[in-house]
Amino acid sequence: MELNQITLPVKNMDDAVNFYLKLGFTQIVDTPHYSRFSCPEGNSTFSLSLESDEFENSSVIYFEHEKLDELCADLSQRGFQFEQLPTEQRYLWKEAILKDPSGNKIKLYWAGENRLNPPWKVEKHI
Repeated sequence: MELNQITLPVKNMDDAVNFYLKLGFTQIVDTPHYSRFSCPEGNSTFSLSLESDEFENSSVIYFEHEKLDELCADLSQRGFQFEQLPTEQRYLWKEAILKDPSGNKIKLYWAGENRLNPPWKVEKHI
């Protein structure tokens, strides 16, 4: 299996679409209640769904970028506000944190070899 996509809830579609376009994603579906984006690299996609009810999303979406420090510096210069600038984590990833206009948490990160092969890796199958 391969992960196809993730859908994030949003409060205001226009604000959300502009945020993700500004981050560098390409919009491939555009409706008043649903938008879908492709990532600049690879085949991954994600979408936004307009929610009329109040919601709290505790999920986190991760976008990997090898030149994380450069990416975050560029985004900061373009007006993005980070909750955390790139920081080395105890699990051997470097992460920066920001939120979209609807409060969805986004982690921009670089894990390198540790993403799929951390020192504590196990392989269990049924």
